[in-house]
Amino acid sequence: MPSPADVRSATERAHASLLALAVGDALGSQFFVPENRPAFEAQEPPPGPWQWTDDTEMAASVYLVLTRHGTIDQDALAASFAERHDFDRGYGPSTGRLLRLVREGGDWRKLAREPFGGQGSWGNGAAMRVAPLGAWFAGDPAEAARQAALSAEVTHPHPEGVAGAVAVAAAAALAPEAPPPGRFLDDVTRLVPDGTVRDGIVEARRLLTIGDPATAAAVLGNGRQVAAHDTVPFTLWAAARRLGDYERAFWTTAAAGGDIDTTCAIVGGIVGGPPAAWLAECEPLPPWAL
Repeated sequence: MPSPADVRSATERAHASLLALAVGDALGSQFFVPENRPAFEAQEPPPGPWQWTDDTEMAASVYLVLTRHGTIDQDALAASFAERHDFDRGYGPSTGRLLRLVREGGDWRKLAREPFGGQGSWGNGAAMRVAPLGAWFAGDPAEAARQAALSAEVTHPHPEGVAGAVAVAAAAALAPEAPPPGRFLDDVTRLVPDGTVRDGIVEARRLLTIGDPATAAAVLGNGRQVAAHDTVPFTLWAAARRLGDYERAFWTTAAAGGDIDTTCAIVGGIVGGPPAAWLAECEPLPPWAL
């Protein structure tokens, strides 16, 4: 059983990752406000406040379950997702329907597997929220991967949806060691099951010498398809190149366009350490999670 000191340390790491994820999400969402485009083109954050989206709301439930259970209790996670679901935060229609039905008493195990012929969603929703879990299990990427799979199954049980969450959690667990980019992606890849997401991460490893995010995204995707395989490889490419430098990681990720709030949430949660000025402009975390 973890000691109280270990639990405190894990909680602090996960909270820091959640804050960093929220900043990436909230600032990234500002790209879709037309009057903010010039600021983004100049790599300057627009005036706040910045409101976060479903990425942060769901990540906060992951954090809450970890602080209460020390592990992923799938029923507790499904209940928290459903209870906290705020339609106005930008949920996709499939996830929104799932959470509404769970809140009305439906069985998440059955409902989550309805899309894609019974395999469940392969969207990027499980990946976008999981970085704080990886931070909780920092130094134990294999356990982070196992717990990430449990967290993904609640809403995105398709093998690619699960693989996306596993990859991001493993990356967040490894990031504090600040390994060289190639070793970082190699270590992540070893924990990701075979499939399209893993193939994309292998390709991201080959593209580490490419400095232009638009070029990398043209090969790896930028989340425009809102799919795990179209989102996670690029975010790991961006994180690997910018570990320890939140601002550069954010602008590298945002420059590729696509699903910017989600890609920046993922990269932010992995890299951590947003500027204090950016934290001040970001909507506070939901009080129910703290």
